Amino acid sequence: MSTEFTIAVFEGDGIGPEIMTPTIEILKQLQSSSDKYTLNFSIAPAGANHYQQTSESLPEQSLKIAEESDAILLSAMGLPGVRYPDGTEISPQIELRKAFNLYAGVRPVTVRNSKYCPIRRPNGEVIDFVLIRESTEGLFHSMGKGTVTHEEATETLMITRDVSEQLFDFAFKLAGQRKSSGVSSGRVTCVDKANVFRAFAFFREIFDERAKNFPDIETEYAYVDATALWMVQRPWSFDVLVTENMFGDILSDLGAGLMGGLGLAPSADIGNNQAVFQPCHGSAPDIAGKGIANPFAMILSAGMMLDWLGHQNNNDQMILDATALKDAVNSVLADRAQVTSDIGGTASTKQAAQAVMKCLGK
Repeated sequence: MSTEFTIAVFEGDGIGPEIMTPTIEILKQLQSSSDKYTLNFSIAPAGANHYQQTSESLPEQSLKIAEESDAILLSAMGLPGVRYPDGTEISPQIELRKAFNLYAGVRPVTVRNSKYCPIRRPNGEVIDFVLIRESTEGLFHSMGKGTVTHEEATETLMITRDVSEQLFDFAFKLAGQRKSSGVSSGRVTCVDKANVFRAFAFFREIFDERAKNFPDIETEYAYVDATALWMVQRPWSFDVLVTENMFGDILSDLGAGLMGGLGLAPSADIGNNQAVFQPCHGSAPDIAGKGIANPFAMILSAGMMLDWLGHQNNNDQMILDATALKDAVNSVLADRAQVTSDIGGTASTKQAAQAVMKCLGK
């Protein structure tokens, strides 16, 4: 018997629609060969283009579609030249995180093909870790609410016990899953700046408290500046990293660099009842409409969505299809003729996506 799932689709701005279209085609191809699940896609208008036309960046109806869906698939959003009156960019993705309390920003860092990694690995070490970025508070807490005068500007960093406890529990459980599947030894690193800021000392204290509930998971600490250094020098030493919102925002781009660029970096923002899946990169308006955008981060994000839905609903076929999708992208990455120009290839967006579909067809 097939289980039906509703997917809210935010098509995005710039290159967003160009990478979303083939991603949905791939998902439809996967489900067509399965009698275990059906995906129904519901378009939710939002973003910078929509704001230009309607003065709304995230309409109530779109928020309702997202709330009533089983998962949210979101493409790149925002345009540099389209801003709110206070000068900040249009960011419905951040509004969704706060609306649904999507506290766990999951940023996998997996080097799928060594030719794209700029880091030399002396003994062929495997780079496969996950950065968990708190996604609802931290330095992003005062987004749009900071105070600015002629003399000074102030933003407020917020760390709460409730959100931090959920965040750390999520990180420890993920490390446990990775350990049980043989991916890692099961270790969580708390990334902070507890030597300078009281807020991060508080953050670390909560980390220690929650760690007691997961005795089989190793724990360690790292200051964020040292972590940036070690991500370049020895990224293979990490398993699960957990950190504050702004630190995670910065480190996740460094992680994308390890993989070969933002075009290969998927992500998810997960809460207790809802989740958003989107590429880490922006809307790249300079190449919009040229047909050369890299679709892999969007496709891999869709794979993360299948995996999450599969685990949430005990649907083994969705988990298998998520793995097949990741494997298909890995196979395509082995041939530069099938990848886009941002990672040294010659393929168009359509050709790169078709290559993934062909691999899945085999």
